[in-house]
Amino acid sequence: MTPNRARTVFLLAHTGRPAAIRSAELVVKGLLREGIGVRVLEYEAADLPLPEEVELVKEATAQCLEGCELLIVLGGDGTLLRGAEFARASGVPMLGVNLGSVGFLAEAERDDLDKVVDRVVSKSYEVEERMTVDVVVHRNGDIVHTDWALNEAAVQKAGAEKLLEVVLEIDGRPVTGFGCDGIVLSTPTGSTAYAFSAGGPVVWPEVEALLMVPISAHALFAKPLVTSPNSVLAVELLPHIPPGVLWCDGRRTFELPPGARVEVRRGAVPVRLARLHHASFTDRLVAKFALPVSGWRGAPHH
Repeated sequence: MTPNRARTVFLLAHTGRPAAIRSAELVVKGLLREGIGVRVLEYEAADLPLPEEVELVKEATAQCLEGCELLIVLGGDGTLLRGAEFARASGVPMLGVNLGSVGFLAEAERDDLDKVVDRVVSKSYEVEERMTVDVVVHRNGDIVHTDWALNEAAVQKAGAEKLLEVVLEIDGRPVTGFGCDGIVLSTPTGSTAYAFSAGGPVVWPEVEALLMVPISAHALFAKPLVTSPNSVLAVELLPHIPPGVLWCDGRRTFELPPGARVEVRRGAVPVRLARLHHASFTDRLVAKFALPVSGWRGAPHH
């Protein structure tokens, strides 16, 4: 029987990582010790050494977070994006602990677990909203698929042998067309993910914008484009080419038939992230990429 606790936190972990199992054990014990209830997916609990007081839920739905004040996610970028799906659907803020390599969505590292527990217990965190994108796929005038993304929606070629031939559109007007490996349609949050690897600019999270970044385009004009957050970006596949594929956050996929049209616009529902630190995004960028800043003196103080 689960005790009736006034506060509950949901825990999501990459149970395939030994570090995640150890981290989950530390977080759960710390929260329970302070009288905060913990809820975990039943199939994940089988891999975790959890006390009996932990509440187990069978289905991974938005409803399983009902009554939770926070979603704590332990893992790498993939696990954090999985957590973002829960956070968006439920409206519960997500607090990510990075157990992977880069982890821009994470707010803490594995060495900060004690601090994470202390901050959760004292409610010493702030919540910020991150812009998402809504994705609609059309074929012959009909909507054949809808999706969303926190980082990016990527339109890519399905096979290695031929280029994907596309025409790009912004706000109902054609911009250019070319053959390429794909197009990344990104949020500012996603500018340090796939769009970054494709040569796109790094955009500070507080900037509201949409990005359109070509991947290996065979064209003279194939620069990354940054548009208004209220713009509608579209990628049209030419009708004579092989099928393409749509990837949303690298997690959800849909085959794009020849002649398909993919539209991306600002998402109606943001993802809420819990923040422990007031450090600037600049400092986060320098730390995550280990950028060389020796020799910096800063502005003179008068």
